[in-house]
Amino acid sequence: MIETADGLANVAEICATDGLDGVYVGPSDLRIALGGATSTDPAVADRFEAALVTVRETAAAAGIAAGIHNADGASAARRLAEGFTFATVSSDLTHLEQIAGSHLAAARGTDEAR
Repeated sequence: MIETADGLANVAEICATDGLDGVYVGPSDLRIALGGATSTDPAVADRFEAALVTVRETAAAAGIAAGIHNADGASAARRLAEGFTFATVSSDLTHLEQIAGSHLAAARGTDEAR
């Protein structure tokens, strides 16, 4: 996982590890490691995006996969279009909350969960 300043600083060495198939970006922790006050802090957006380019291009040059976690499908599509090899979406808790809300809305005969 590349989610710390040290991980980012050593991404070339990490990607060159014999037998390694890929690296995976933890964006929330990486953004904080780059100086963000929160996991979504826009103040470090430029540094964060530059870090993603570094990880993605370094992995590609090493012939390994580069993955990244995303909050939603639209973000995953964007990252895949940028050249990430794989993307994960959301979390198990978020998915469970969404489907539970959907089931509750259906049971109530409404379009929204309460």
